[in-house]
Amino acid sequence: MSDPADGTTVAPPTTPQPEGAPAAVRAERRRPQRTELRSRQARVVVRKLGPWSVLKISFLFYLCVMLVIVGAMMILYAILGAIGALDSLTRLIRDLFADQSFRINGGWLFSRGLAIGFGMVVLWTLVNVFVVFLYNLLSDIVGGIEVTLSERR
Repeated sequence: MSDPADGTTVAPPTTPQPEGAPAAVRAERRRPQRTELRSRQARVVVRKLGPWSVLKISFLFYLCVMLVIVGAMMILYAILGAIGALDSLTRLIRDLFADQSFRINGGWLFSRGLAIGFGMVVLWTLVNVFVVFLYNLLSDIVGGIEVTLSERR
């Protein structure tokens, strides 16, 4: 460092070194130590799953899937009705089967679709709960699933 008043150079302060230490050791002590940034990791074993929590999550998941599918079917039905495809299909079936009373009823289709959808929601939720009970039994024998969790840096 230089002193601006008289132009002399002043050395930066150093930490005191033992007199008998070699020059390389003294130079190493002056350098700041670098620490390696390593992410922390932890190994966790999943031995049990709660059937009640799986039931709740599965029910909500399958309910959302059902609502998305029924909503997509309603949009498709509306588009097919708007372009006249449903009327053409009705005329084709009346001509093929000589049944002049046939018609496509959207209310009947969607009420049956919702009933089947709710049945599938309950069925697949119960399948997931059964799988949880099976996993809990097998994890007692095998020891569970080992998961490594790591922290982002």
